Amino acid sequence: MKNIAILALETAVVEAVADPRYMFTAINEFLKSEGKQPMFNVQLVGLTREVKLVDGLFSIHTDALLKEAKKPDLVIIPAISGNLENAVKLNKDFIPWIVEQYKNGAEVASLCLGAFVLASTGLLNGKSCSTHWLFANDFRTMFPEINLVDNRIVTEQNGLYSSGGANSYWNLLLYLVEKYTSRDMAILASKFFVLDIDRQSQSPFQIFKGQKIHEDQEMVKVQEFIETNYQEKISVDELCTKFGIGRRTFERRFKKATNNSIVEYMQRVKIEAAKRQLESGRKTVSEVMYEVGYTDTKAFRDLFKKITSMSPVDYRNKYNKQLEVA
Repeated sequence: MKNIAILALETAVVEAVADPRYMFTAINEFLKSEGKQPMFNVQLVGLTREVKLVDGLFSIHTDALLKEAKKPDLVIIPAISGNLENAVKLNKDFIPWIVEQYKNGAEVASLCLGAFVLASTGLLNGKSCSTHWLFANDFRTMFPEINLVDNRIVTEQNGLYSSGGANSYWNLLLYLVEKYTSRDMAILASKFFVLDIDRQSQSPFQIFKGQKIHEDQEMVKVQEFIETNYQEKISVDELCTKFGIGRRTFERRFKKATNNSIVEYMQRVKIEAAKRQLESGRKTVSEVMYEVGYTDTKAFRDLFKKITSMSPVDYRNKYNKQLEVA
């Protein structure tokens, strides 16, 4: 029997507490229907007997306080909401308990923005982590010592797991079900919950918004210039000349401020513009390609797929409703 502790955090997302409980209790029922013993003992664990969420609209009644909880094999940190720095502070009393359980052999999994709580333990320092793509810049600012892999759905390293944004935590739950039970059971769960098993990237869902929360105002002006003139073919040397900064200094400052090289930033701005055009209107992929400043079809297709994990045609077919009407 595996003991699973789902933390009833302050400001937790209700579904991110209820869904993992539902998943693992459902697996128990699947096993029993096959004449097998249930595998999971699931406990909601908190600092108090009752945790009120969403301004008191919902309440979680915990099964055990931290000091009473059964020694867990797996600790699940649900997504949090609201101001993230404040949410981490509100849950600071969970931190030493999480660290202690990990050191005693438990694995730890964070769901979506629960990664901010997991990161606060220090256990991820020097390791890789996933979280919601929209909060990637905030995460990197708060935890520069962690390698954020913001396009991944599931990240695993040394018994520490994290998931991408929002509902992608279901894929991490399936991943854990497969690890603790079997591939067949994970497939059964994916069918029961109507989930796309083995989804590996949240890239198709990402919206690129350049990191501008930094103190280098001159680099903000560079970013704004690139975003305004994305249709143009601008070289790094031309930018250096325009802003009067030596290339080495320019590249170092830009990378430090935005977490992207200048070339990467220009590419992502162009691809984001292409995505918006492919999502609406009736332009062909070639027309969109030319409008964002590319002339090489293969280069454009390869870069688009690298950033979004989809080809331009597949992306257009997935998101453009006007094509369905035609």
